[in-house]
Amino acid sequence: MADSQVQEGSISALGQTLFFREVVPAQTSSRPPVLLLHGIRFSSKTWVELGTLHKLAAAGHRAVAIDLPGLGCSAEAKAPSPLGEPAPPGFIKDVLDSLHMVPAAIISPSLSGMYSLPFVLNNPQSVAAYVPVAPICTDKFTVQDYHRGQFPALIVYGDGDEQLGEISLRNLGNLPNSQVFCMKGAGHACYLDDPDAWHRRLLEFLGSLK
Repeated sequence: MADSQVQEGSISALGQTLFFREVVPAQTSSRPPVLLLHGIRFSSKTWVELGTLHKLAAAGHRAVAIDLPGLGCSAEAKAPSPLGEPAPPGFIKDVLDSLHMVPAAIISPSLSGMYSLPFVLNNPQSVAAYVPVAPICTDKFTVQDYHRGQFPALIVYGDGDEQLGEISLRNLGNLPNSQVFCMKGAGHACYLDDPDAWHRRLLEFLGSLK
């Protein structure tokens, strides 16, 4: 689909201005909106180039990808906590409130775990679903913290990710309503290694939400 369908804008979160890209469904839909975060080497543009925003919108989801503080077109924004330390839960809350998309499904690879995990574990009522993709900071939370996450979760990792794959799976496996998708032959940014398999399983999971 043409990139002309991608809308761009900015929002405020904890006083910082963040850039976002968005694709909306052609028709009104009851499916939950999806917030896409990203890893340290990527940005919201990754999800446009991979086609994820368009595929989500075609399936009836409003899809919004933000650029995290200090990265992409949010380079001037300051992160609310040091790299690798959990951010205040209010950061993602501000993002979702500003975008009027509560509750939302949240896709969170790698670096973005420092933002998503504090939010989803402290605000489970605002989470329609959670799709962590080998995120960082999974070891910063207790089993009891994870047990609060009473939302559907799809834990994704590549079997070639020797750094964060197994570690994140071990911790995230404490989420009570989770399922696991191991992408064979894929590395840390597993969605890039097999976009077709990634999109197929993601849309299947989101489509199963009640």
